[in-house]
Amino acid sequence: MNRAVFLDRDGVLVRDVHLLARPEDIEILPGVPDALARLHRAGFKLLVVSNQPVVARGSLDEAGVRRIQGLIEEQIQLSGGPALDGFYFCPHHPQATVPAYRLICDCRKPRPLLLQQAARDHGITLASSYMVGDRITDVIAGASAGCQTVQVETGMHLAPPIETAQPLDPAIRPVHVCADLTAAVRWILEQP
Repeated sequence: MNRAVFLDRDGVLVRDVHLLARPEDIEILPGVPDALARLHRAGFKLLVVSNQPVVARGSLDEAGVRRIQGLIEEQIQLSGGPALDGFYFCPHHPQATVPAYRLICDCRKPRPLLLQQAARDHGITLASSYMVGDRITDVIAGASAGCQTVQVETGMHLAPPIETAQPLDPAIRPVHVCADLTAAVRWILEQP
């Protein structure tokens, strides 16, 4: 059985600066490298699943998002964290500035396609996996994919929900709420 922890990026791994497009704005949140190392040692795949409207807004192209992600991963590893196993992102937005990205897609969270694709690519058992995010849309995506869900309070957890094409189900709540990724990992590792 392959298990994963799916991680939202902005507000979970790095400080949410709203549309991260400049390398100098990357700030790894406290405790992240060590928390990821603990998950890695416990045998979890570490998969980042992220909405990246920075592409739809025209601030970066898809290659630019991958470059920023590479710099994030490099900083995590330089700080003692493990290599991440995958990065999946949605470049679309229903109100995109760039017309090619203005569409209703299946990959934008709260839809679960990013998690499902990552699970297929890595042979992951979703029911044995976790989604950690700061927004309710992360929680809904994780729950819709069949994962346990954890909401951290290091990002936009108090912000209004992001724009979605579908109404959000108010009945879906995180299984666990905690301060940050360190606390989330502690909880995950305590689960049977």
